[in-house]
Amino acid sequence: MNRAELADFLRRGRARLDPSDVGLTAGARRRTPGLRREEVAQLAGMSVDYYTRLEQSRGPRPSRQMLTALARALRLTEDERDHLFLLTGEEPPRREATSTHVRPGLLLVLDRLHDTPALVVTDCGEVLAQNAMSRALSGDVLARPPRERNMIRRFFLDPAAQDLFPPEDRPERAREQVAGLRAVSAARPTDPEPAALVAELRAASEEFARLWAEHEVAVRRASTKRFRHPVVGVLELDCEVLVNSDHNQQLVVHTARPGTDSYERLQLLRVVGLQDMTPSEGRTSEAQTP
Repeated sequence: MNRAELADFLRRGRARLDPSDVGLTAGARRRTPGLRREEVAQLAGMSVDYYTRLEQSRGPRPSRQMLTALARALRLTEDERDHLFLLTGEEPPRREATSTHVRPGLLLVLDRLHDTPALVVTDCGEVLAQNAMSRALSGDVLARPPRERNMIRRFFLDPAAQDLFPPEDRPERAREQVAGLRAVSAARPTDPEPAALVAELRAASEEFARLWAEHEVAVRRASTKRFRHPVVGVLELDCEVLVNSDHNQQLVVHTARPGTDSYERLQLLRVVGLQDMTPSEGRTSEAQTP
């Protein structure tokens, strides 16, 4: 591990970013350009002390999960991400058709959506990035262990995930999840990822197995969904899906129609859900998000 080169690379990556580039407010006048160390730590889901030690060439070797988190926090390109991995002696991730690396341009769009929930997911339901409003609406998915970041897996295997929707809407949400995965599996018949997810869910969930046997197919498109929030109540949101050029990553944006109760509740969510956007006290481990 080349600690000196890693520290220099992190400092330069931090200095070239403006707070507005990552969805943060500039706040008080800054003495130096770029993000503060605590802001990078917040974006990466790690303690400020841990990140500071990396920049001071005295930190421990970061895990692959932490390197992925830093690459996203610093909005690195794939080449820059690979360089980050190599500086720590790690083999860069394989550049597969279903890459989980979110392009900086897509993250920039996500960061610009200050007042509405938005997230980036793979076509197999893996959450790759969320903005603050998305975390306020449905929780910080990236703070969960890697296996719990897939929306389809969680919907069928974690009862708490279904609580996000009103009970009368859950059967339709279930059918949508299965039909969408069926479309992905058919489009990528030699890809082991969707096949493995299907096999796991057919074995673990009777509901999924029953719906899978019905052979419904539907590609994820624009729709209207209702969400339950423990503070602001039920929100009816329009869901727009923007697909990248490779069709394997989707930017999902939820908006409320002006003049509706849901619009007012979404504005309330922005207030009550974003009150504490600083890293939690006492974080001494490497990271909570990738």
